[in-house]
Amino acid sequence: MPTRSQSTTWDPARYLRYADQRGRPFQDLLGRVPAEQPRRVADLGCGPGNVTALLCRRWPQAAVVGVDSSAEMIEAATAGAEQELTASGRLSFERGDLREWQPAEQVDVLITNATLQWVPGHLDLLPTLLGHVAPGGWFAMGVPGNFGAPSHTLLADLQRDSRWANQITGEQFRPTSHEPAEYLRALTEAGAEAEVWETTYYYVLPGVNGVLDFVSSTALRPVLIELGGPGTEAAHAFTEAYADALHTAYPPEMLGGRTVQVLPYRRLFAIAHVPA
Repeated sequence: MPTRSQSTTWDPARYLRYADQRGRPFQDLLGRVPAEQPRRVADLGCGPGNVTALLCRRWPQAAVVGVDSSAEMIEAATAGAEQELTASGRLSFERGDLREWQPAEQVDVLITNATLQWVPGHLDLLPTLLGHVAPGGWFAMGVPGNFGAPSHTLLADLQRDSRWANQITGEQFRPTSHEPAEYLRALTEAGAEAEVWETTYYYVLPGVNGVLDFVSSTALRPVLIELGGPGTEAAHAFTEAYADALHTAYPPEMLGGRTVQVLPYRRLFAIAHVPA
């Protein structure tokens, strides 16, 4: 999630409408982390905490902390956590800016998924994050790699449209990521043994506005806030124009007896081992 210095607020319920699609990359990333018995595990950018609990199940002996800059997300994560996990101290959540976060002790596994794209200059932050990992531990990250896809290029084009350009200042940070080779170089130059890969998921999104609904809780959200908020006339007009453009790029179709839009979604991943 964006850092504290950015004013975007988040809607956990809306974000969780696509919990399966958003959770699958986390699970795939987690499956590649070979740590066996870590004692301390951190999830930076934990959002509503629904996938953070998976870390407790993967490593039942570990103390897991989820960190997020959004008060709304931390509130949802705390409210939705299993009491048994929180009461035992195995799972906790705290609000924090990952650029400033400092663990009391180095962690054995640090995972951050679908978060770093919201952090300006995050490539330069990787050595700092690796420094939070104990010798012999693991760092794992995932970010979207689809910012060149129509879902995002159309959004950028509309922001430059004369109807809205004078209302959009760019103060709300727009997410972005780098190519896999850049993450490989950054992690390797920081002293880790790294592996990177990418996967394109094909999300089947229900309805004629499935793609719009999917991005409305992430990439579209800071744009609408700059237009005065989702309920304003300007935001409504912008959303309608964006929906029309998405219909052309991702034509609704019948699949399995229902109307859907299919969204190819590229994700980038990396794991890095900190030498013992």
